[in-house]
Amino acid sequence: MLTFVLGVGVALASATAYSVGVSLQSLEAREVPSSDSLRLSLLLRLIRRPRWVVGTLCVIAGWGLQAGALALAPLTIVQPVLAAGLFVLLIVGVRLTDERVGRREVFGVAAIFVGVVGLAFASPKQVESGHAAPLVTGLALAAFAGAALAPYLLRGRPPLWLVVASAGLAYACSGFLTKLVADAVSEPELITAVLWLGATICAAGLGLVSEMTALQERSAIRIFPGVLVIQIVVAVALAPLLAGESWSSDPLVLAGLGGSLAVVAAGTGVLASAGAVAAMVES
Repeated sequence: MLTFVLGVGVALASATAYSVGVSLQSLEAREVPSSDSLRLSLLLRLIRRPRWVVGTLCVIAGWGLQAGALALAPLTIVQPVLAAGLFVLLIVGVRLTDERVGRREVFGVAAIFVGVVGLAFASPKQVESGHAAPLVTGLALAAFAGAALAPYLLRGRPPLWLVVASAGLAYACSGFLTKLVADAVSEPELITAVLWLGATICAAGLGLVSEMTALQERSAIRIFPGVLVIQIVVAVALAPLLAGESWSSDPLVLAGLGGSLAVVAAGTGVLASAGAVAAMVES
Protein backbone atom coordinates (compact mmCIF):
# COMPACT_ATOMS: atom_id res chain seq x y z
CA MET A 1 0.00 0.00 0.00
CA LEU A 2 2.91 2.35 0.74
CA THR A 3 4.20 1.86 -2.80
CA PHE A 4 0.72 2.60 -4.16
CA VAL A 5 0.46 5.85 -2.18
CA LEU A 6 3.94 6.87 -3.30
CA GLY A 7 2.93 6.21 -6.89
CA VAL A 8 -0.08 8.50 -6.52
CA GLY A 9 2.16 11.20 -5.06
CA VAL A 10 4.57 10.94 -7.99
CA ALA A 11 1.61 11.08 -10.38
CA LEU A 12 0.46 14.31 -8.72
CA ALA A 13 3.92 15.80 -9.23
CA SER A 14 3.71 14.71 -12.86
CA ALA A 15 0.31 16.38 -13.23
CA THR A 16 1.70 19.65 -11.88
CA ALA A 17 4.66 19.59 -14.25
CA TYR A 18 2.40 18.86 -17.21
CA SER A 19 0.03 21.73 -16.38
CA VAL A 20 2.77 24.28 -15.85
CA GLY A 21 4.42 23.20 -19.08
CA VAL A 22 1.24 23.35 -21.17
CA SER A 23 0.42 26.79 -19.75
CA LEU A 24 3.77 28.15 -20.92
CA GLN A 25 3.53 26.39 -24.26
CA SER A 26 0.06 27.76 -24.96
CA LEU A 27 1.18 31.37 -24.50
CA GLU A 28 3.71 30.93 -27.30
CA ALA A 29 1.69 28.66 -29.60
CA ARG A 30 -0.90 31.37 -30.17
CA GLU A 31 1.80 33.66 -31.56
CA VAL A 32 2.74 31.29 -34.39
CA PRO A 33 1.00 31.76 -37.78
CA SER A 34 -1.79 29.29 -38.52
CA SER A 35 -0.04 28.39 -41.78
CA ASP A 36 2.22 26.12 -39.70
CA SER A 37 -0.67 24.15 -38.19
CA LEU A 38 -0.23 20.36 -38.22
CA ARG A 39 3.28 20.77 -39.62
CA LEU A 40 6.70 20.04 -38.19
CA SER A 41 7.56 23.68 -38.94
CA LEU A 42 5.27 24.60 -36.04
CA LEU A 43 7.69 22.97 -33.60
CA LEU A 44 10.69 24.45 -35.41
CA ARG A 45 9.26 27.93 -34.87
CA LEU A 46 8.31 27.29 -31.24
CA ILE A 47 11.68 25.82 -30.28
CA ARG A 48 13.22 29.25 -30.89
CA ARG A 49 11.09 30.74 -28.11
CA PRO A 50 12.67 30.40 -24.63
CA ARG A 51 9.38 30.35 -22.77
CA TRP A 52 8.10 27.49 -24.92
CA VAL A 53 11.36 25.58 -24.37
CA VAL A 54 10.97 25.96 -20.60
CA GLY A 55 7.39 24.73 -20.86
CA THR A 56 8.50 21.73 -22.93
CA LEU A 57 11.17 20.88 -20.36
CA CYS A 58 8.42 20.89 -17.72
CA VAL A 59 6.38 18.50 -19.88
CA ILE A 60 9.39 16.21 -20.30
CA ALA A 61 9.87 16.25 -16.53
CA GLY A 62 6.19 15.38 -16.19
CA TRP A 63 6.68 12.40 -18.49
CA GLY A 64 9.62 11.19 -16.43
CA LEU A 65 7.55 11.44 -13.26
CA GLN A 66 4.67 9.66 -14.99
CA ALA A 67 6.98 6.78 -15.91
CA GLY A 68 8.10 6.60 -12.29
CA ALA A 69 4.48 6.60 -11.10
CA LEU A 70 3.63 3.74 -13.47
CA ALA A 71 6.37 1.68 -11.88
CA LEU A 72 4.71 2.18 -8.49
CA ALA A 73 0.96 2.31 -9.18
CA PRO A 74 -1.45 0.88 -11.79
CA LEU A 75 -2.17 2.69 -15.04
CA THR A 76 -5.83 2.84 -14.03
CA ILE A 77 -5.05 5.31 -11.23
CA VAL A 78 -1.97 7.10 -12.63
CA GLN A 79 -3.78 8.44 -15.71
CA PRO A 80 -6.82 9.88 -13.85
CA VAL A 81 -4.58 11.53 -11.25
CA LEU A 82 -3.10 13.64 -14.08
CA ALA A 83 -6.42 15.51 -14.18
CA ALA A 84 -5.53 16.99 -10.79
CA GLY A 85 -3.02 19.17 -12.63
CA LEU A 86 -5.94 21.40 -13.60
CA PHE A 87 -5.84 22.68 -10.03
CA VAL A 88 -2.58 24.41 -10.95
CA LEU A 89 -4.25 26.29 -13.79
CA LEU A 90 -7.08 27.30 -11.48
CA ILE A 91 -4.74 28.64 -8.78
CA VAL A 92 -2.58 30.55 -11.25
CA GLY A 93 -5.69 32.00 -12.89
CA VAL A 94 -6.98 33.34 -9.58
CA ARG A 95 -3.62 34.86 -8.65
CA LEU A 96 -3.12 36.61 -11.99
CA THR A 97 -6.62 37.83 -12.80
CA ASP A 98 -7.91 38.90 -9.36
CA GLU A 99 -11.05 36.84 -9.93
CA ARG A 100 -12.77 34.94 -7.17
CA VAL A 101 -13.20 31.21 -7.17
CA GLY A 102 -16.89 30.68 -7.95
CA ARG A 103 -19.20 27.74 -7.47
CA ARG A 104 -18.31 26.20 -10.82
CA GLU A 105 -14.63 26.14 -9.95
CA VAL A 106 -15.26 24.67 -6.50
CA PHE A 107 -17.58 22.04 -7.97
CA GLY A 108 -15.02 21.08 -10.62
CA VAL A 109 -12.21 20.73 -8.07
CA ALA A 110 -14.41 18.71 -5.71
CA ALA A 111 -15.64 16.44 -8.52
CA ILE A 112 -12.11 15.62 -9.65
CA PHE A 113 -11.03 14.97 -6.05
CA VAL A 114 -13.98 12.66 -5.36
CA GLY A 115 -13.52 10.88 -8.70
CA VAL A 116 -9.81 10.25 -8.17
CA VAL A 117 -10.43 8.96 -4.64
CA GLY A 118 -13.10 6.63 -6.03
CA LEU A 119 -10.73 5.36 -8.70
CA ALA A 120 -8.07 4.80 -6.04
CA PHE A 121 -10.42 2.50 -4.13
CA ALA A 122 -11.83 0.70 -7.18
CA SER A 123 -8.64 0.22 -9.20
CA PRO A 124 -6.20 -2.67 -8.68
CA LYS A 125 -3.58 -2.00 -6.00
CA GLN A 126 -0.86 -4.17 -7.48
CA VAL A 127 1.35 -3.16 -10.42
CA GLU A 128 1.17 -5.89 -13.05
CA SER A 129 4.29 -6.51 -15.10
CA GLY A 130 2.40 -8.47 -17.77
CA HIS A 131 0.70 -7.03 -20.81
CA ALA A 132 -1.07 -8.10 -23.98
CA ALA A 133 0.48 -10.35 -26.61
CA PRO A 134 2.72 -8.49 -29.09
CA LEU A 135 0.16 -8.94 -31.91
CA VAL A 136 -2.69 -7.50 -29.85
CA THR A 137 -0.50 -4.64 -28.65
CA GLY A 138 0.69 -3.90 -32.19
CA LEU A 139 -2.84 -3.88 -33.62
CA ALA A 140 -4.13 -1.64 -30.84
CA LEU A 141 -1.27 0.84 -31.20
CA ALA A 142 -1.71 0.82 -35.00
CA ALA A 143 -5.38 1.73 -34.49
CA PHE A 144 -4.34 4.57 -32.16
CA ALA A 145 -1.85 5.83 -34.73
CA GLY A 146 -4.37 5.69 -37.57
CA ALA A 147 -6.96 7.64 -35.59
CA ALA A 148 -4.40 10.18 -34.37
CA LEU A 149 -3.21 10.79 -37.95
CA ALA A 150 -6.74 11.50 -39.21
CA PRO A 151 -6.47 15.33 -39.22
CA TYR A 152 -3.16 15.13 -41.10
CA LEU A 153 -4.78 13.13 -43.89
CA LEU A 154 -7.65 15.56 -44.49
CA ARG A 155 -7.43 18.34 -47.01
CA GLY A 156 -7.98 21.87 -45.79
CA ARG A 157 -8.25 22.81 -42.14
CA PRO A 158 -9.69 19.97 -40.01
CA PRO A 159 -12.23 20.73 -37.25
CA LEU A 160 -10.76 21.61 -33.88
CA TRP A 161 -12.37 18.65 -32.11
CA LEU A 162 -10.58 16.26 -34.45
CA VAL A 163 -7.22 17.91 -33.68
CA VAL A 164 -7.92 17.64 -29.94
CA ALA A 165 -8.88 13.98 -30.37
CA SER A 166 -5.66 13.41 -32.30
CA ALA A 167 -3.61 14.83 -29.42
CA GLY A 168 -5.53 12.84 -26.82
CA LEU A 169 -5.20 9.54 -28.69
CA ALA A 170 -1.51 10.10 -29.42
CA TYR A 171 -0.83 10.85 -25.75
CA ALA A 172 -2.93 7.82 -24.71
CA CYS A 173 -0.75 5.71 -26.98
CA SER A 174 2.30 7.34 -25.41
CA GLY A 175 0.93 6.47 -21.96
CA PHE A 176 0.61 2.78 -22.81
CA LEU A 177 4.07 2.78 -24.37
CA THR A 178 5.46 4.44 -21.24
CA LYS A 179 3.99 1.56 -19.24
CA LEU A 180 5.83 -0.88 -21.53
CA VAL A 181 9.05 1.09 -21.06
CA ALA A 182 8.66 0.91 -17.27
CA ASP A 183 7.97 -2.85 -17.45
CA ALA A 184 11.01 -3.47 -19.67
CA VAL A 185 13.30 -1.47 -17.38
CA SER A 186 12.09 -3.37 -14.31
CA GLU A 187 12.84 -6.79 -15.91
CA PRO A 188 15.51 -5.52 -16.93
CA GLU A 189 15.32 -5.76 -20.75
CA LEU A 190 17.23 -2.70 -21.87
CA ILE A 191 17.05 -3.30 -25.63
CA THR A 192 13.28 -3.73 -25.46
CA ALA A 193 13.05 -0.63 -23.27
CA VAL A 194 14.97 1.42 -25.85
CA LEU A 195 12.66 0.23 -28.66
CA TRP A 196 9.55 1.08 -26.68
CA LEU A 197 11.11 4.42 -25.75
CA GLY A 198 11.61 5.25 -29.42
CA ALA A 199 7.97 4.46 -30.13
CA THR A 200 6.95 6.58 -27.13
CA ILE A 201 8.88 9.56 -28.47
CA CYS A 202 7.19 9.23 -31.87
CA ALA A 203 3.72 9.06 -30.32
CA ALA A 204 4.47 11.99 -28.00
CA GLY A 205 5.82 14.02 -30.92
CA LEU A 206 2.62 13.47 -32.89
CA GLY A 207 0.55 14.45 -29.88
CA LEU A 208 2.68 17.55 -29.34
CA VAL A 209 2.16 18.83 -32.89
CA SER A 210 -1.61 18.23 -32.64
CA GLU A 211 -1.83 19.86 -29.23
CA MET A 212 0.18 22.93 -30.27
CA THR A 213 -2.05 23.28 -33.35
CA ALA A 214 -5.15 23.23 -31.13
CA LEU A 215 -3.55 25.75 -28.75
CA GLN A 216 -3.15 28.16 -31.67
CA GLU A 217 -6.91 28.58 -31.68
CA ARG A 218 -7.97 28.16 -28.05
CA SER A 219 -6.48 28.65 -24.60
CA ALA A 220 -4.94 25.81 -22.61
CA ILE A 221 -7.93 25.48 -20.29
CA ARG A 222 -10.16 24.97 -23.32
CA ILE A 223 -7.89 22.34 -24.90
CA PHE A 224 -5.98 20.57 -22.11
CA PRO A 225 -9.06 19.12 -20.31
CA GLY A 226 -10.32 17.50 -23.51
CA VAL A 227 -6.92 15.98 -24.21
CA LEU A 228 -6.75 14.69 -20.63
CA VAL A 229 -10.21 13.17 -20.61
CA ILE A 230 -9.48 11.23 -23.81
CA GLN A 231 -6.28 9.88 -22.26
CA ILE A 232 -8.06 8.92 -19.04
CA VAL A 233 -11.01 7.19 -20.69
CA VAL A 234 -8.81 5.23 -23.11
CA ALA A 235 -6.33 4.25 -20.39
CA VAL A 236 -8.96 3.00 -17.95
CA ALA A 237 -11.06 1.25 -20.61
CA LEU A 238 -8.17 -0.64 -22.20
CA ALA A 239 -5.91 -1.20 -19.17
CA PRO A 240 -7.12 -4.81 -18.65
CA LEU A 241 -6.50 -5.64 -22.31
CA LEU A 242 -3.18 -3.89 -22.97
CA ALA A 243 -1.58 -3.26 -19.57
CA GLY A 244 -2.37 -6.62 -17.96
CA GLU A 245 -4.18 -5.08 -14.99
CA SER A 246 -6.69 -7.28 -13.19
CA TRP A 247 -9.96 -5.69 -12.12
CA SER A 248 -12.22 -7.00 -9.43
CA SER A 249 -15.18 -9.05 -10.67
CA ASP A 250 -17.44 -7.51 -8.03
CA PRO A 251 -20.22 -5.59 -9.86
CA LEU A 252 -20.24 -2.91 -7.17
CA VAL A 253 -16.52 -2.29 -7.60
CA LEU A 254 -16.87 -2.09 -11.38
CA ALA A 255 -19.82 0.29 -10.99
CA GLY A 256 -17.72 2.43 -8.66
CA LEU A 257 -14.91 2.46 -11.21
CA GLY A 258 -17.23 3.59 -14.00
CA GLY A 259 -18.96 6.15 -11.80
CA SER A 260 -15.67 7.59 -10.56
CA LEU A 261 -14.41 7.91 -14.11
CA ALA A 262 -17.59 9.76 -15.09
CA VAL A 263 -17.18 12.14 -12.14
CA VAL A 264 -13.55 12.90 -13.11
CA ALA A 265 -14.63 13.64 -16.68
CA ALA A 266 -17.50 15.87 -15.48
CA GLY A 267 -15.26 17.81 -13.11
CA THR A 268 -12.67 18.28 -15.83
CA GLY A 269 -15.34 19.64 -18.16
CA VAL A 270 -16.55 22.09 -15.54
CA LEU A 271 -13.04 23.38 -14.93
CA ALA A 272 -12.61 23.83 -18.67
CA SER A 273 -15.13 26.66 -18.48
CA ALA A 274 -13.76 28.18 -15.27
CA GLY A 275 -13.74 31.92 -15.74
CA ALA A 276 -10.59 32.62 -13.72
CA VAL A 277 -8.48 30.10 -15.57
CA ALA A 278 -9.76 31.00 -18.99
CA ALA A 279 -9.19 34.70 -18.36
CA MET A 280 -5.63 34.03 -17.22
CA VAL A 281 -4.67 32.09 -20.30
CA GLU A 282 -6.54 34.37 -22.71
CA SER A 283 -4.72 37.40 -21.28
